[in-house]
Amino acid sequence: MIHPALRQRQRWVVCSLLALIAATAVIGMGWGYSSLSYGRLLPILLGHGTFKEEFVLYSIRLPRMLITLLAGMALALSGAILQRTTRNDLADPGIIGINSGAGIGVAVFFLAMPLKPDSSVYLLPLAAFLGALTTACVIYVLSYKRSEGLQPIRFVLTGVGFSMALSGIMVVLISSAEREKVDFIAKWLVGNVWGTDWVFIWTLLPWLMVLIPYAFLKASQLNILGLSEPAAIGVGLSIQRERISLMITAVALAASAVSVTGGISFVGLMVPHIARALVGPRNQLSLPVALLMGGWLLLVSDTIGRNLVDPDGIPAGIVVAFIGAPYFLYLLLKK
Repeated sequence: MIHPALRQRQRWVVCSLLALIAATAVIGMGWGYSSLSYGRLLPILLGHGTFKEEFVLYSIRLPRMLITLLAGMALALSGAILQRTTRNDLADPGIIGINSGAGIGVAVFFLAMPLKPDSSVYLLPLAAFLGALTTACVIYVLSYKRSEGLQPIRFVLTGVGFSMALSGIMVVLISSAEREKVDFIAKWLVGNVWGTDWVFIWTLLPWLMVLIPYAFLKASQLNILGLSEPAAIGVGLSIQRERISLMITAVALAASAVSVTGGISFVGLMVPHIARALVGPRNQLSLPVALLMGGWLLLVSDTIGRNLVDPDGIPAGIVVAFIGAPYFLYLLLKK
């Protein structure tokens, strides 16, 4: 039973985050290399703008903003699931190598396919998912002991090691590639949001429409998995089955997101902690808050980053890292 006061607090937090997302979206629509008057935004949205205004808003700004919002939601939810299933507060898809595995899948995909948004781009999240899933399976096997179960510390340390190893494999893969594709993969590695066309939104949406509701439905199981294994077994939970299904969900969320936004870390690390601090540890309350907060964090990071330096700006992954790296060190020292 969740206390009504916590429910009320969650509603206030959710409403505040929705207001922040809306305010950031309005600022982002007008702010940029080709600025739009804020007084003209509503007429443009209603179809009464000039060709230039509608092109800037509908072909450049809105797709990118929606991509960063959706990807931030996916990364935050992925981190929240990983932290509960592994019982380790340092778990993050970027830190433990899942994003790196997805990067290998993306690199192999683009080394074999042309660099253009056509029908083949719908296979991009699948390629990233296969690379990330393979990495997660190896890390899980190396971190699991039959007599003791999953080792949280070993899981994170193994993931960090795999992340470094996969970075080396990435260098080998691109060493003989075409210059154009090498430049693209290098930008992907630093978290440059590259999927800025509407086609990439339709590529990402089907994954999120399935995975987000599934994660919310499993909130109670996540609560139990956050306890010790004897306690979870005592309430009759099938630990291995639930943990594996939820970890696959987390891997799919992270892989689908980074396939169109680049290798962005720390969103899945910071946001779940802040969400639990705001509304408590119950996942029924914290997961929706983490979802919205992750979307807002990546949206505001990309909005700031793309306008700091003209004309290309700073990749969103670097802006998030400036915030997330000190927080990671804080958690590392604390835990």
